[in-house]
Amino acid sequence: MEAGSDVPALVRELTRRADPARLREDVAFLADRPRGRTHAPEAMLRAEARVADRLAEAGWRTERQPFDVRWRPGCTDRPGGGRLSPLRFRVHRRLTGANLLADLPIGPTDQAADGPAVLVGAHLDTVVGSPGADDNASGVAALLEVARLLGGLRSPPPVRLAFFDMEELGFVGARVAARAARHGRRVSGMLCLESVGCFVDGPRTQAMPAGFGALFRGAAGAVRARDGRGDFTLVVHRRSSTAAAELWRRAAGAAEPPLPVVTLRDPRPDGLRGVLAGLAVPPLNHLGRSDHAAYWNAGVPAVLLTGTANFRNPRYHRPDDTPDTLDHARLTAVAVATAATAALWRPPLAPGHGR
Repeated sequence: MEAGSDVPALVRELTRRADPARLREDVAFLADRPRGRTHAPEAMLRAEARVADRLAEAGWRTERQPFDVRWRPGCTDRPGGGRLSPLRFRVHRRLTGANLLADLPIGPTDQAADGPAVLVGAHLDTVVGSPGADDNASGVAALLEVARLLGGLRSPPPVRLAFFDMEELGFVGARVAARAARHGRRVSGMLCLESVGCFVDGPRTQAMPAGFGALFRGAAGAVRARDGRGDFTLVVHRRSSTAAAELWRRAAGAAEPPLPVVTLRDPRPDGLRGVLAGLAVPPLNHLGRSDHAAYWNAGVPAVLLTGTANFRNPRYHRPDDTPDTLDHARLTAVAVATAATAALWRPPLAPGHGR
């Protein structure tokens, strides 16, 4: 089946090949210890090797892109408090890390290698002291499943994968990658997998940030209509990525098991004007709490896929964020919906991005 097929048909094909046991195995491997370039560097190298091996098995070519940056604003990766707390703000004098980027090998007669790509990304690091099963082994395992599913299509779509470093220090790796994309393979859109493995079926298990009920009445109403159950995936998008959000919603509804979805449109524009709007209305910055924000700020359409982290998961940034707390069947459905969306989404390329 070709990547251009209709959404339900593509989802059915991907679902036949998806395997929750593989995701469970990947989550268990990654989340048996904390991992971070500054606090657990050996564990980060171990996680990198696992990702590279899995990608090679799926037929992807992986490139490790080191970076060395200085005097970067960000945050601490120590647990405690929300990421938006002023107490977590830091200016990093120097950070040395590496992102992993992966592409499918393309034949010499295939022009897709030179065309724009949809980037699907997840961060590999954790905060200090947390094994990070949900945050973010769940996103990494889902992304590895996306790699296997897309690599098995007869006509692989123009998709690039990214495993980001130092998200917990303030999206440092993603910011480096977003800037680099202006001079390398063009990125036309971005899908971010962030804390996507926690689902809670009980009522009143889903919280919302202060003020969201007034700012986002549609999304807040959808949560209340579910009796406050944390059993959905939140899809955060902007006007530029509305098509991707709709594709993901349709794909999730056709997945097995079907996934409830709440969509939320960030009213800010991409680029500098969106950054300034966040300074004027701070609650909006909750919508940019992962690597997709680096692409929004660079003017690239992006979507955040999330289980809402600390607004649902009581184990967020804690030592008990362990693999046994995840729903691997629904995590597999997240991977399927993401693979289908990446295969079918063709956003127009923003000016000034790539060659």
